[in-house]
Amino acid sequence: MSFPFWEFFQGIYTLFQTEAAIAGARIFLIVLGFFLIYLAYKRVLEPLVMIPMGFGMIAVNAGVLMIEATRTGTLFVEPLAPPEKLMYFLQVDFLQPIYTFTFSNGLIACLIFMGVGAITDLDYLLAKPVMSLLLAVCAELGTIATLPIAIACGLLPEEAAAIAIVGGADGPMVLYGSIILAEHLFVPIAVVAYIYLSIIYAGYPYLIKLMIPKRLRGIEMDPFAMPKVSATEKFAFSVAACGILCLLFPVAAPLFVSFFVGVAIKEANILRFVEFLSQPLLYGATFFLGLTLGALLSAEVILNTKVLILMLLGMVALLLSGIGGLAGGLICYRLSNGKFNPLVGIAAVSCIPTTAKVAQKCAAEANSRAMILPYAMGPCVAGVITSAIITGIYVSAIGFVKW
Repeated sequence: MSFPFWEFFQGIYTLFQTEAAIAGARIFLIVLGFFLIYLAYKRVLEPLVMIPMGFGMIAVNAGVLMIEATRTGTLFVEPLAPPEKLMYFLQVDFLQPIYTFTFSNGLIACLIFMGVGAITDLDYLLAKPVMSLLLAVCAELGTIATLPIAIACGLLPEEAAAIAIVGGADGPMVLYGSIILAEHLFVPIAVVAYIYLSIIYAGYPYLIKLMIPKRLRGIEMDPFAMPKVSATEKFAFSVAACGILCLLFPVAAPLFVSFFVGVAIKEANILRFVEFLSQPLLYGATFFLGLTLGALLSAEVILNTKVLILMLLGMVALLLSGIGGLAGGLICYRLSNGKFNPLVGIAAVSCIPTTAKVAQKCAAEANSRAMILPYAMGPCVAGVITSAIITGIYVSAIGFVKW
């Protein structure tokens, strides 16, 4: 079928020049992009990520044109550009430099981690290290259990490990792990992770109410009873932890140094650097992360038969991690003879500081005098460290076999 007039409007014209499945997927993604923007505008999803992601999805699926007589394409990004044609794409696709120089090598994850480090407070982790690490380990249930589940679903070990990392609820970790372990599934895994992480705030309270009785949710904890930790101790810990973890897990060294250098700059009170890392760098990297991920989500990507499996497994991973964190909270409640609020356990699913805020909000709903946020921040920070460790283990044990 020929549409001479519509050839002037390439986005519409190409809908009729491709397979029906591709055209339908493009329309679906355009509508989904509008929906994500709406939810972000209403603050149901994280605006900083979801608004640019929605715009990217709309633009890349609407802006398809005829590159050659029989080939369609866009002017956004070519994620799997062959080396011999990379210079061409760098000069043509406007997001190609960002993807090539920050996504394909994991730099975008490290930049975000520097910013996260600069806004992270180690007080509560160092004040209650045993409790924090115990809960963080429990909250990695999804990261660990999803691996064999994903393999049983037919995924290759490296693909299974990449989607399992979603259970750590740490976006930069998912980016870094998936680009190394399963580059061909990097886009759907990253998009699934960020959409799910955006709805944690709405979903985890239901899990909390299902698992934890109201009388336990309202347990009061004295925030002034926590030991004081000096800036010198926090600075020394960040330096020592970085060195030890890099020595044990070299493959995750870029993540460790990025996070802990941000923490060290904060504790050294170098204000100009702290402001740069925690504001322009963190917000800028997160904004371009959302925009580029949206632009990568083309119709061909979602028609991959593994995408539905990835969506289900990502949900399973976060659900299991939430269950593991709350189970750890119940263990601490028993060990403390009823003085510990088990909601602190959900904060160990390390979506800083979202899950800690979820814990505090649910506690306040049960008892307006319950202030558990200071305690919740300890396992929340510990969860970042345990997620990075597991990512390093997966990449070392599974990724190197692939290489």
